[in-house]
Amino acid sequence: MHKKSGVAVVLASLLLAGGCQATGTQVDLGSSERVARLFAFPNNCSVICYRDWTLEQTAEHYLKQSLTRDGYANAEVKVHRDGDRLKASFSGVPDTYGKPLTDLLAAGDLAFDGASKLNSDGKWQYSWYFFLPLGMALDNRKSVELLHFPPDYSLTQAQDYLESKTTDRWAALLTENDVPSEQTPAFQTIIDIAPIAAPASAGSTLEDVYSYFSDYQTRMVAQLTAGNGTPLPMVAFGAPVRNWVNSQYHANIGVLGLDEITPAPGQRVAVLGSNHPSYIWYAADPQNYGGDQQKADAAGLKVMGQDLSAACWQAGMGQNPAADPQQTLNTCTSKWQVSDKEQTCELFYTSIRELTPAQAQAKCSAGSS
Repeated sequence: MHKKSGVAVVLASLLLAGGCQATGTQVDLGSSERVARLFAFPNNCSVICYRDWTLEQTAEHYLKQSLTRDGYANAEVKVHRDGDRLKASFSGVPDTYGKPLTDLLAAGDLAFDGASKLNSDGKWQYSWYFFLPLGMALDNRKSVELLHFPPDYSLTQAQDYLESKTTDRWAALLTENDVPSEQTPAFQTIIDIAPIAAPASAGSTLEDVYSYFSDYQTRMVAQLTAGNGTPLPMVAFGAPVRNWVNSQYHANIGVLGLDEITPAPGQRVAVLGSNHPSYIWYAADPQNYGGDQQKADAAGLKVMGQDLSAACWQAGMGQNPAADPQQTLNTCTSKWQVSDKEQTCELFYTSIRELTPAQAQAKCSAGSS
């Protein structure tokens, strides 16, 4: 299906950085030591392993996730040893498939250097795990999501970067905006500012470690938003991440704030600010309003409208990255906060308050009358 480009591919593969070169569809991942640290091996062991996988099986697991999320249903990958080096042999993918993988691992080397320095400075915590965004779509990305840090259970329990309450909720919002459920992973290519899997309570502490990962962060943003000729749109989730974008790229984004950044020369990327996907549970908690359910619901409804608008923008720009970002945002905010406001209301009450569709419909109809 995919034709080889002969000598050009071989020559290009020799120029790939980061110590892992692709020859056709075989990728040299590096030494066993390098693969172990970049693939967070062992992922979940403490004397007795939750999943007793070898290093080869662990790397293969994440690479298979990437193949699925890239839409290569018939593709296969096998990781094997060649002396002290590990190599991944792919079939059913383009000959260029190795490049985004080698780029990711090269950026991962920068992240590991930052984590090592963080540890040597006495700031690493025992409950943290170094975790790169493994298993993402490598070749057929639609949009990029910039977040704070991955939850620890995504690594230790799920061994799936996209397995979390946060990502599940956002995937549901994307499907409400006409993205087929099987395609949501292609839209959810994540970069975390801190490549550290940690407990949910670690958020404020992790804000203080951003500077250790500067080279990694900017390399990843440039790589993942590059796209195939047209830069991919990016959504920045949560106040710490929006603040980082504003500081790093001299942007000005708040919730539903739109700006353009240049992560690499000539690469103009549209960035939208959004609430963190989990923020709505805090915003809609009655305890934050002295137990006043009406105020909590009003706050939650506002956030729901913002979140659906942001997911709508991401879906629209991801499907057509050449579209006008501001016009797309205007259309999305008008849809979810004006013309389809009752549907926004119903989605809030079914997904956040866990009412039945009939109960939500009755509540929202009564509220609009």
